[in-house]
Amino acid sequence: MTAIGVNTTGHTVRDSATGATVTISWAAATDVGLHRSANEDSFVVACPVFAVADGMGGHSAGDLASGAVVTRLAELVSDGFARIDDIQPALERAVDDLGKQVTDDQRSAGTTVTGAALVLSKSGLEWAVFNIGDSRVYALVDGELEQLTRDHSVVQQLVDAGSITRDEADIHPHANVITRAVGLMEPPIPDVDMVPVSAGSRLLLCSDGLTKEITDVGIEHFLESTATADEAASELLKHALGNSGRDNITVIVIDVLAVTPPGQMG
Repeated sequence: MTAIGVNTTGHTVRDSATGATVTISWAAATDVGLHRSANEDSFVVACPVFAVADGMGGHSAGDLASGAVVTRLAELVSDGFARIDDIQPALERAVDDLGKQVTDDQRSAGTTVTGAALVLSKSGLEWAVFNIGDSRVYALVDGELEQLTRDHSVVQQLVDAGSITRDEADIHPHANVITRAVGLMEPPIPDVDMVPVSAGSRLLLCSDGLTKEITDVGIEHFLESTATADEAASELLKHALGNSGRDNITVIVIDVLAVTPPGQMG
């Protein structure tokens, strides 16, 4: 597993031209789980980009794939805001890196990736939330939890078609089968959604090792009942392990502490 960045209790991003500022804190936590021998999850927590990648492929290839992705995304780290147009090229470079690292029998290796990048767009201060696979981004805003990403999975397709319910999806025999990944078999084209940055909101980025063990109701409870990002990440990880810990588990919690929109300098 590759871990880039450190937890922080307060970091401010500024745009001198517009006066826009965002102050955030964040915390990441990861664990191999109780049934796996290696942690193939990777993450980056370094403003203005945050991401979780859940590798797959075995024989250490999943670790190579997830590590390649977060290493390239970490190159977007800067003192300012991110550019949406930089995300997909970073993933394409990660695929090139992976192709140079794997052996012939590892070429099916791949990884999910999900993340959020702070951007200053024409609409103002926003999160560019991106996703390939079934790792997820959630937002807790005014006490309401919302899943911001849509899983690229067989069970999600069945739910969308009305063939099974959301509850049935969690126990479906194909629950682990994803339909898109970052790897050598297809171009890494993420879904990207823009979400306003609001003071007092909290984001959660996680691999499916968390969502296999804790329902959305449980996730909402732990996000709402904890005071800091570090406490929230620790509680989520602890309870996922306590529920079974069947897979690698990685969580990133980001708290938006203060926001000054562009053009509103004091």
